[in-house]
Amino acid sequence: MPDDLDDRFADLMTALDHPMAIVTTASGEVRSGCLVGFHSQCGIDPPRYAIWLSKGNHTYRVGVLCETFAVHFPTTDQHELAELFGTDSGDDMDKFTRCAWTRGPDDVPLLDACPTRFVGRRVALVDAGPDHVCVILEPVEVAEPEGSARLLGFRDVLDLPAGHAPTDRQRPT
Repeated sequence: MPDDLDDRFADLMTALDHPMAIVTTASGEVRSGCLVGFHSQCGIDPPRYAIWLSKGNHTYRVGVLCETFAVHFPTTDQHELAELFGTDSGDDMDKFTRCAWTRGPDDVPLLDACPTRFVGRRVALVDAGPDHVCVILEPVEVAEPEGSARLLGFRDVLDLPAGHAPTDRQRPT
């Protein structure tokens, strides 16, 4: 792709306000989680959901060993939780000592403050290029509280610096 096309595509994606997600997982006693901007339903029957993890991220290094992931959908009043999982690296700290969580299926951490979520088991792991890996999940547990608050969107977290250094071609998310 020509550089100007790359920039125009990045500008278009930045203009969209898709919801953010916090993905958590655990391998043995090692817990990890990160703020994710790349995620989407990718199947109806059977239901499937795709999350993309940055290869520069601690959650990627833990996640390739895991079968179970939780995908949380924070609301606009949970900016601090998004900041914790989006700006701090699990390489440097245990984020779970700074928030309330409960053990879920296969010991996956479930964020108590973020009850809109689902737990999924990995059915595929796809190398999506030089900077991300795609994890395809099959839902095994869904939680959706009553009432609807506005989900935290991409535009709501533009002020957060990435928890790891972006590659030359990545824009901070």
